[in-house]
Amino acid sequence: MTRLLTKSCVLLLIGIFAITTAVIPAVEAKMIDTTAYMDQQNDSARGELASFMAREDVREKLVALGVNPDDAANRIAALNDQEVSQLQNRIHDLPAGSGVLAVLGVVLVVLIVLELVGVTNVFNRL
Repeated sequence: MTRLLTKSCVLLLIGIFAITTAVIPAVEAKMIDTTAYMDQQNDSARGELASFMAREDVREKLVALGVNPDDAANRIAALNDQEVSQLQNRIHDLPAGSGVLAVLGVVLVVLIVLELVGVTNVFNRL
């Protein structure tokens, strides 16, 4: 009985290995130029700044400060690569408060899951 089980497991593993090697393509690594890498980094930085400027809360804050959001987006598009990098680094260093609701939501979901599993009794005490 164990010999039959061993043979079936071996055949199953051989089949899985054959299927995965046939379906998954081989990965090919190659060298890239530094300039190509820097261009890719600069493009991603510009895209991140553009998505930041497209957020509704940012546009509302710009209007509240008396800045036309389209003019700000045009000025960001006109920046050179070094200025874009500096601006992107500064945006990440500035304090932000938009993630507070997300953190509270995650904590609530974790508490609900722990309550359903029976690890805690948080909601019974309320």
